[in-house]
Amino acid sequence: MLLELALLDPAVRPLPPAAADLLRALDAPPRLAAHLRAVHDVAVDLTDWLTATHPAVAFDRNAVLFGAATHDIGKAVHVDELSAPGARHEPAGRDLLLSFGVPGDLARFAATHASWQDPGVELEDLLVSLADQIWKAKRVPDLEQLVVDRLAAAVAVEPWEAFMSLDDCLDRLAAGADTRLSFQNAYPVAHS
Repeated sequence: MLLELALLDPAVRPLPPAAADLLRALDAPPRLAAHLRAVHDVAVDLTDWLTATHPAVAFDRNAVLFGAATHDIGKAVHVDELSAPGARHEPAGRDLLLSFGVPGDLARFAATHASWQDPGVELEDLLVSLADQIWKAKRVPDLEQLVVDRLAAAVAVEPWEAFMSLDDCLDRLAAGADTRLSFQNAYPVAHS
C-alpha cells in the first residue's frame, strides 16, 4: 500500500511505467520509490534544460530518464543502503535489471551513477549522476566539470560559457531540494 502511494503521489512527476512496474515486481521499499521519483523528476528538468539551451548536444534523453528512475534499484536488495552508505547496490542493481530483461545499455546506470570518473562514461551517465546529486542540492565540482567539458566541446563554446549556463540550471534545481527531501522522507524505508 505505501509503495503504491509513493509511486502515485502527485508531488513529483511519475516514473516511466517500466520503472514503476519493476519497483512493484520487487515490492520495493516505499522510500526507494520516492527517492527514484525525486531523482527522475530532476532528470526531467535537467534534460529539458539541456535540450532547450544546447539543442546541438546529442544525447539519449529516454535513457537518462530511465537511468535516473532506476539508478538505485539495487537498494531493493541491499535495503540497509537506503539509510547508510554503501555501494553493494550498484552492481546488484545492474544485475537485477538485466535479470528482468532490461537491456545492458539501460541497466548500466545502476552501476555507473557513482562512477562518473571511470573511462568510457558517456554524457548520459554523467547526467544521471548529476541528477542524483543535485536533487538534494549537493554540488560536486569534478562531476560538474566533466559535464561542462562535454557541453563546451559539443557546442564549441568556451568552458566558462558552458559552466555559467549549467550553474544557473543547477542553482534552480537545487532550490527545490527541501521539497524533494521532504517528499522522500515522508515514506518509510520498511513496509508498514
